Amino acid sequence: MRSARIERDTKETAIAVAVDLDGAGKSDISTGIGFFDHMLDQIARHAPLDLTVLAKGDLHIDGHHTVEDVGLALGQAVDKALGDRKGIARYGDAHVPLDEALTRVVIDVSGRPYLVYDVTFPAERIGEFDTELMREFFQAFAMQARIGLHIDSLKGVNSHHIAESAFKGFARAFGKAVAIDPRRVQGEAPSTKGTLTA
Repeated sequence: MRSARIERDTKETAIAVAVDLDGAGKSDISTGIGFFDHMLDQIARHAPLDLTVLAKGDLHIDGHHTVEDVGLALGQAVDKALGDRKGIARYGDAHVPLDEALTRVVIDVSGRPYLVYDVTFPAERIGEFDTELMREFFQAFAMQARIGLHIDSLKGVNSHHIAESAFKGFARAFGKAVAIDPRRVQGEAPSTKGTLTA
């Protein structure tokens, strides 16, 4: 079972995350930030994976701590669920359109965390979601999940479309990268080093 649960409690947030990498796209999401909930649901639906995210944060200040800490907790859960990472495809990529918006996402489940992020938004907010927090989410996730992640917005004029295209692209690329590769020798890490955990 490639699943894990993480609980993170600080003076700023209380977060419980559960992920099943072999799930069917079920989700139970509640962060107090409607648009962010909608984007996390896209990850579950389009990877697909089963995802629970229950977060309570200091939203009276702003959404920064909640969004970043969800990224941290989700990344930790994914890292734990991946275990030794043996047998996975390792690489995944996707080009995902949403009307006029188009995003390219490329992932390497390498054990080496890195984020390259080139996304700009015409608007500062989408509903109650501060668009600059999207980078904070993916940065936190990539570091804790220990993956290389490239997100490039190629086209787009509507901020909602740009963000949703990016999250869907991430989901599609991530789903490919963590999928078990049936051609690979059972128990083999997809690396000439023989491991993706060191």
